Amino acid sequence: MAESAQRPLGVVTRGTTNPNRLRRVDNWIVETCGDALRAAADPLVVDLGYGATPVTAVELRARLAARVRSDARVVGLEIDPVRVAAAELAADPPWLTFTRGGFELAGLRPALVRAFNVLRQYDEGEVADAWRIMTARLAPGGLLVEGTCDELGRLGGWLLIDAAGPRSLTLAARLSTLESPAQLAERLPKALIHHNVPGERIHGLIQALDDAWRAAAGYAPFGPRQRWLHTVAALREAGWPLLDGPRRWRHGELTLPWPT
Repeated sequence: MAESAQRPLGVVTRGTTNPNRLRRVDNWIVETCGDALRAAADPLVVDLGYGATPVTAVELRARLAARVRSDARVVGLEIDPVRVAAAELAADPPWLTFTRGGFELAGLRPALVRAFNVLRQYDEGEVADAWRIMTARLAPGGLLVEGTCDELGRLGGWLLIDAAGPRSLTLAARLSTLESPAQLAERLPKALIHHNVPGERIHGLIQALDDAWRAAAGYAPFGPRQRWLHTVAALREAGWPLLDGPRRWRHGELTLPWPT
């Protein structure tokens, strides 16, 4: 695919990636953003900073095609031209292509951008500008999903962002390996990770979640899913305004409005 004439904005990431690393966020995108993609005039999705191999872009295209729109197109963007060249072996034009680009989105106007494990290496003060640049280039009604996860995708946190700013925060975990919800603090999005200190709302959320998890220890013999379901239900009963319900909680998720 032709390289954008505009100089890519950003710096090269570490490139760490693994198969199924982004499965949790992909499934959430299908569930939460699927209607927006179905309604889009052009179901174009950008996978920004896919890494040293294109596997997560390949997986994203397959999941969207199978569960949202068969004509969904995914463009993988990387600043490193070596990574772009290597990814060409996985390309399947026009449904899956790769080109050089950064926060400027290579001049594209996508309906959705997934930017995962990209802003983690930036200073917190650079985050808002990166959001602004990306959302300004979205198609009307477009969405940005920005966040981070561990190397195997067992823990993650991401934001849903539109032209007006962040809309929600989602935390997600592989329940079979979760020892404590406090582990989720390690994978908060860059905009929040340095605010996990006493007196900040995100610290209060993690603490409340961890307290509820300990209180639900009696459900542990029934499996981690039952313990998590009771944990999150207790969080909602305590007044945290969750946007989702048991259907998503069963997947180890919870989503709250950003103003919270």
